[in-house]
Amino acid sequence: MNFFKKLGDQLNLLAQCKKYRLPLWQCPQFLFVLMGVIIICSSLSAYGVANRHIDDPMLVALITITLTSILFVLAIIITNSMEKLAEASRMKSEFISIATHQLRSPLSNLRWIVELLMSGKIGKVDKKQTEYFRILKENIYRMNELISDLLTVSRIEASKLPMKKRDISFKNLVDGLIAEYRSFAQASNVEILFDCQENLPKINSDPFQVKLVIDNLVDNAVRYIQDRGKVKIKLFKKGRNLHFSVEDNGVGIPEEDRSYIFKKFYRSGNVLKYQTQGSGLGLYLSKAIIKRLKGKIGFDSKENVGSTFWFSLPIK
Repeated sequence: MNFFKKLGDQLNLLAQCKKYRLPLWQCPQFLFVLMGVIIICSSLSAYGVANRHIDDPMLVALITITLTSILFVLAIIITNSMEKLAEASRMKSEFISIATHQLRSPLSNLRWIVELLMSGKIGKVDKKQTEYFRILKENIYRMNELISDLLTVSRIEASKLPMKKRDISFKNLVDGLIAEYRSFAQASNVEILFDCQENLPKINSDPFQVKLVIDNLVDNAVRYIQDRGKVKIKLFKKGRNLHFSVEDNGVGIPEEDRSYIFKKFYRSGNVLKYQTQGSGLGLYLSKAIIKRLKGKIGFDSKENVGSTFWFSLPIK
């Protein structure tokens, strides 16, 4: 009875794919079924060819059975390997999700304690102590950012990040974010310019997720400019889509790094020389979100000249 139950669970492709958090065409059980169909077709083809050229029926049967057995064994080996990789990926995602959830509470408590100490309400704080508290607070902020990114990645990969679509003004989103970045940009000697086409239609999308993408692209543009520079933001209608781009005159991306730029945790080698902060998750998240919103994302870059990152979203 347990054997048939286990077999039934294995043959439930949708349940297995949900368990591994994979689309159907990447699920090990689906691949096994697909390879089974290929084996059957290959065996029938081999039987037809052998039967046409070999008179001995026993030899024909032997060739067909041997070929089928070899293909079947290969299918089992490949499927088992894929299943182990899928299970390892699932366990990794679960670990990240659990670990980040558990870290949020103590970090929040630590942040409030540091702010209380800095306020001087429980004792006088001298200048040197204030500087130490400031460094501690900055590192807590960086940890919170990393945890937030990891949680978002985990939710996206598990298809658990809720999509709350509504009609939104793309221009208002960009205006609000530029206002938030104005002081940071000025401190970095960076000028932010915004070129927006007039009378743009609204888009039906998730404002939180769209803003997260814009935030990641603008943050990168400002951070990776050395000395003085400009960040040019453009927003315009292109066909049935709204097109957003961020152009900077920063460090750029080397040719050999461009194929990895949207990979998880990847950071370009030349960037690490100038900016050690960052998780390498921003662009990965941005691509995943734009894909969920049925849009497109890409970039153009030249090392030591600058980069332009862009994405487009359907108007309706």
